[in-house]
Amino acid sequence: MQPNIAANRLMYIVTKEESKDKLRFPNIETFYIFDILIWLVMRYFETRFMEEADEFLSQLDLKTVKKILYNIDLVEQTNDPKLFKKLQNDIWELRTIFGGLQIRLLAFWDKSDNKKTLVIATHGFIKKVDKIPKGEIERAVRLRDKYFITASKN
Repeated sequence: MQPNIAANRLMYIVTKEESKDKLRFPNIETFYIFDILIWLVMRYFETRFMEEADEFLSQLDLKTVKKILYNIDLVEQTNDPKLFKKLQNDIWELRTIFGGLQIRLLAFWDKSDNKKTLVIATHGFIKKVDKIPKGEIERAVRLRDKYFITASKN
């Protein structure tokens, strides 16, 4: 269960047609290479998505996904506490409000590589109550533990 490379997020944004079928295999134009280079230089950390987070994003409409990814890019550049907040058990939430929905991706830090700092998004959900449900945090902790066990074996 390896997270996708960070540039995969462009696969959600860069499409010629606004259809879910094209989300995974877009036609990337040449000028996006420049955007990727800028993206790599100006970040405090890099966000990667575990399989569950990818599945959650694939179920949302394109405009919502674009807003979520925009907020993630903003957090990577600014570390804005309004968009990226520590919860408990070293689990963080990436926050997006769009279209009347409170969308959350839970995540954790992976600082095991001395060359780069990663934030790994475990999974996502639509928040329906004021507090983050305890079960969602427990799920993120289980996915984090599984991630580090798998990483230590490689």
